[in-house]
Amino acid sequence: MNNLFLINGKIHTQDLASPHATAVAICCGRVWAVGDDDEIRRLAASDAQVIDLAGRRVLPGLTDAHFHYYDWSLGLRRLTLSEATSLTDLRERLAQKASETPPGQWIRGQGWNESRWPEQRIPTRADLDAVSPDHPVILWRNDLHLAVVNSRALQEATITADTPNPPEGVINRDESGQPNGILRELAINLVSDVIPPPTEAETIEAMREGFAILHRLGLTGVHDYRIMGGADGPPAFRAYQHLQAAGELALRMWMHIPGERLDEAIALGLRTGMGGDYLRVGHVKLFSDGGQGARTAWMLEPYRDTGDCGMPLTPMDEIAEAVRRADRAGLAVAIHAIGDRANRELITVFENLAQPKAQNTKLAPHRIEHVQMIQPQDVARLGRLDVAASVQPIHCPDDIPMIEKSVGSRGRLAYSFRDMLDAGVTLALGSDCPVANPNPMFGIHAAVTRQQRDGDPQGGWYPGQRLTVAEAVWGYTMGAALVAGREAELGSITPGKLADLTVLDRDIFAIEPMEIAEAQVVMTVFDGRVVYDS
Repeated sequence: MNNLFLINGKIHTQDLASPHATAVAICCGRVWAVGDDDEIRRLAASDAQVIDLAGRRVLPGLTDAHFHYYDWSLGLRRLTLSEATSLTDLRERLAQKASETPPGQWIRGQGWNESRWPEQRIPTRADLDAVSPDHPVILWRNDLHLAVVNSRALQEATITADTPNPPEGVINRDESGQPNGILRELAINLVSDVIPPPTEAETIEAMREGFAILHRLGLTGVHDYRIMGGADGPPAFRAYQHLQAAGELALRMWMHIPGERLDEAIALGLRTGMGGDYLRVGHVKLFSDGGQGARTAWMLEPYRDTGDCGMPLTPMDEIAEAVRRADRAGLAVAIHAIGDRANRELITVFENLAQPKAQNTKLAPHRIEHVQMIQPQDVARLGRLDVAASVQPIHCPDDIPMIEKSVGSRGRLAYSFRDMLDAGVTLALGSDCPVANPNPMFGIHAAVTRQQRDGDPQGGWYPGQRLTVAEAVWGYTMGAALVAGREAELGSITPGKLADLTVLDRDIFAIEPMEIAEAQVVMTVFDGRVVYDS
């Protein structure tokens, strides 16, 4: 039998029947018993694996409830720009990559954020052409709602001055009407669709490498999201099934279905929650608007710096019909909504769908992704529905400069975590990686302090919306389990549940909140096995 005994710890079980313990016994991949050291030692055979935790804090295994795993794992081998400190720095990094890449091959990168740069300017094709004229280049902004490409990439995609804007997308142009290389929303697909896709072997290898990286961060589960367009769905699903068949799938994957595949999912009789302990069919992902950084989030009032209100990416009547059809088929939906107009419209859709839970055939609740800007009256409306909010606290400190620039004092409506929780909304926490760093300690720190990791702004940004450490941990554990309908198996250290645990080097419930971001994972247990041990 695969038995493991952990003793001498500070175990935050998240089980109301027994919230604190010092030891846990694990058998055959599940929690066998939880109690004090003497109780658990008595269960251990003489040859059992017993680990002394030396008083360290133990949490249920952490799950990131919004993660683009397919894109992130492949991106580990591409140009990473999240640390670029200026436009000049981005150009230097691109020039270095170009020098290492054979002419004619694509260069793909992601993660830049102009709002943190002294130039405060989005790159254009001219910036990219100056350092990489011989490679087609596409560089996604960190929010994935905007990308910049060079002239070679525009040529590969046959985008010219005569190319019209695609539905739900914008090709930015210069004063002469020529494309300037900036593409917003679905206009990005005009270029990404001509890039040779990775092979299945490359995808599998990249995903396999990613498991160990996330184990070092204490993650044992991921809700994997499809980006708009849905082309990543089939190759991701194939790779996950290959890894599962080989016994190598080392994260609990909640695999979302692209909204573009709703008809096929219904025709096949798929339901949210189908699958086993490692891989399950998740929600159907839909998009109601874009991103605030790209000024495409749908707002009730105009942006300060553009004078418009963003854009709906899908007509709300189409979303309403998709939600009705999915709901009837037993498929839960997860709908991207950033702007306060988008969130208001979506809440109305769900109000019109409302029905007694006893009649609901879904295995998991519907959910809204991000809920970044929301009016107080709409928070109250959301709290009266059986609809969860999947939120990403790490975006809050990262986005302060952008939000202040784009909406000014209306930033008080952003990341209203406390208001939503107090209204009864179920919160599941995640990172939106690769949009942001996947380290859960960074996410918990941001939720608790609403400060950047350097302490700015002092006292926190709209600090009335902070969460407690326990509430933030709940969002990464039980909250993530609830929105996947897996609360009977995951989210707490309870006898009978799957044995996923995270051990930290310090007690995040006792230290100063600013120190939480420095906490390190020293051990991760997945499926009853130690998969990371520092």
